[in-house]
Amino acid sequence: MPDSKAVRGPRGGSSQKRTSLPTFYRQVVAELRKVVYPTQEQLVTYFIVVMVFVVVLMTIVSLLDLGFGKLTFAIFSG
Repeated sequence: MPDSKAVRGPRGGSSQKRTSLPTFYRQVVAELRKVVYPTQEQLVTYFIVVMVFVVVLMTIVSLLDLGFGKLTFAIFSG
């Protein structure tokens, strides 16, 4: 079996030094400044959409559980 190029050599191809703590902190802060936070209206809309989705899935799973439970009792109870 031939060797794959993907497993040869060190990861990344070059050895890099570790980032210092102050540099890491500055990079984190810079990235967080790029984040676009949702408005309150968007947040409420997303919350309602997620809650409706969860309720619909709970209903589907509950109905399937009830149906399979009744089917199981019908089969095994005689």
